[in-house]
Order: sequence, then C-alpha cells, then structure tokens
Amino acid sequence: MTAYGKHLLVAADQFVNAVCGGWPDETLSSRAWRRHVAGRGSWPCRLIDGLFFWDAETRGGRIARHCQLSYESERQGRQQPPELRPATARHRS
Repeated sequence: MTAYGKHLLVAADQFVNAVCGGWPDETLSSRAWRRHVAGRGSWPCRLIDGLFFWDAETRGGRIARHCQLSYESERQGRQQPPELRPATARHRS
C-alpha cells in the first residue's frame, strides 16, 4: 500500500471515530486501547486486534498488538507531518 493510501485509511478511521463521539484526531484503535487500559471494556480492543492479527511485535519481552501500537503512534505524533512531530519522533516514519 502506498503512503497516500495509508493516510486516506487513517483519515477515514479518524472520521468514523469522531462520528462515534471520539476525539477527531484519534483512531478507533487508539481509543480502544485507552478504554482497555482504563478498565472500561476490553472487547473493542480484542475485536480490533483480532482483525489486525498480523500487526503484533515484541516490545520488551511482551507482545504489543495493533491497538497498543496505534496508541503509541498517536502519542509520538507519527500521523502528523514530520515538521509538526515532537522532536523525539521526527526521525521515525
């Protein structure tokens, strides 16, 4: 998938999240992870992680799934243009 195609999918995801009452610049996956961590329900996170089962990687001896990775990406500003990202995230894509 091209970078442009991925950007369009993220934009559509953020739009759906905003329509569902979430923050307009956050993805459904990041929102599901925040719900899970806050103890307000894990089923959205489990559902999304199941759909994106290939998106798992080992982080410090534990498996990070799609929703957690999306949340970390949001926190690091990786969805923003490089010049708007925090200095610690500018070198990442």
